[in-house]
Amino acid sequence: MEALSISPRNEAVINSDMYYNIVHGMCVSNMAYRIAKQLNFSDEQCYELAEAGVLHDIGKLRLSGYLYGRDENTLGVEEMKYIRMHSKFSYDILVKNNYSEFILQSVLHHHENYDGSGYPSNLKENNIPIGARILRVCDVFAALISDRPYRSAFDVETAVELMIDEVKNFDMQVFLAFMHIINSEDSKSIYDI
Repeated sequence: MEALSISPRNEAVINSDMYYNIVHGMCVSNMAYRIAKQLNFSDEQCYELAEAGVLHDIGKLRLSGYLYGRDENTLGVEEMKYIRMHSKFSYDILVKNNYSEFILQSVLHHHENYDGSGYPSNLKENNIPIGARILRVCDVFAALISDRPYRSAFDVETAVELMIDEVKNFDMQVFLAFMHIINSEDSKSIYDI
């Protein structure tokens, strides 16, 4: 059997994506912890949200062979359906590793939008677990302030403006806590990783 080899181009893409996912997870984790603190969660829940933030996209590992080395930056409808399964893949990985139900539900539903337009279950408003509502805000912010293959990072002010334009996607109480954190004096230490 012939050994699988990775071209230098694909290796660079894998390393770049892996770096992005690590930094992204750390940013989401830091933000989720601070928002939970702002909302007066227990210390245990704050730490669990920090864990969930680091782990929320671990299911993308199952997609790596499918995504890396693509020559196109756009995805078709069927490809997007598969990509949208990453939160379920993350959930499945974490179930096997005995994470708490709070972490599991937060990770599974971190792409649900407050208005019901998200995935994987099209949950709406308070039917979305509170941990997932927090991760949603953090995940969007962290993605916006990061360079991606198809666009440069937005500055913090622009990222916040874009989020305000789409505020229907977020729990307002969580979003206001996020705004408090972003406007605090030490906010840069939370997301500038």
